[in-house]
Amino acid sequence: MRLPATFMITACLLAAAAHAAPPVPTIFAPDSIAGDADDGAAAFTPDGATVYFMRGTDSFTLVESHRRGGRWSTPKAAPFSGRWRDLDPAMAPDGSFLLFVSNRPAAPGGQPIDAVHAGQRRAGQGMNLWRVDRRGGGWGTPVRLPEIVNRCSMTFAPSVAADGSIYFIGCAAPDESLRLMRTTYRDGSYQAPYVVKLGDADAQIRDPAIAPDRSFIVVATKHAAQQPYRLAIAFHTTAGWSALRDLGDSVNGGKHSMGAQLGPDHRTLYFYSDRRLPPSDPHASAAWNNGDDHIWQVALATWLDAHAGPRH
Repeated sequence: MRLPATFMITACLLAAAAHAAPPVPTIFAPDSIAGDADDGAAAFTPDGATVYFMRGTDSFTLVESHRRGGRWSTPKAAPFSGRWRDLDPAMAPDGSFLLFVSNRPAAPGGQPIDAVHAGQRRAGQGMNLWRVDRRGGGWGTPVRLPEIVNRCSMTFAPSVAADGSIYFIGCAAPDESLRLMRTTYRDGSYQAPYVVKLGDADAQIRDPAIAPDRSFIVVATKHAAQQPYRLAIAFHTTAGWSALRDLGDSVNGGKHSMGAQLGPDHRTLYFYSDRRLPPSDPHASAAWNNGDDHIWQVALATWLDAHAGPRH
């Protein structure tokens, strides 16, 4: 039987991608941002001129840095952060608002949110989704998303699609297990979230990065508690999400690779990892090469172009 030419071309592209040299992540802004603190979750403005990310250890603050003359400025606390435990920033594709996670009180004058999960309570370690809107050249006042989204004290890792829907990690009924969820935005309101069917039944999914057009998603995943989280990609099809494809050992280094975010070009992945450079690398002696979590970047062209197939 003679196979169609398009089938053969696609097969050749996939085979070539599989045998091509795997892309190697590089540290983001090593001369101005990478330092002696844990950093992660890089959220860029659409023009790529400003980045927001979380910085800290047990507690986190959202910081911002601006690119000027090809160099990133020294990070400073974002105007809406610095008092509470804030993490996981996620920029709307059009830059009109930023989502983030915080333990700040649900009501003015209240106490920080406790984390309550699996019968355990951790004081002040709760996580809910908050939204802050762009106001001219600055930001408005953060607003907690409604109870229909923040239905439990472990709601985190948001990612925003161009249609306004949010992918995040939240508590799913009936067992309140942490699952990948999606809430849509319709008529000015967020709708009841539902579980996104991604990965096999025992896969633990964290930190989604959704493409603006929802054509693909990158997540951190593992199957057992003792395993490290690894980054994987899936593509949206007419039948739902494809199987997760691990991004490989060259991308997944250190004890974990998490905090997936897409850059302004939507083809570059930013993530955090405690990976170290090998001793043979000329920058191995850099002060930031210390085993802390830092922001790394890697091109997704290998996987995106292979999935797209031949162009006519």
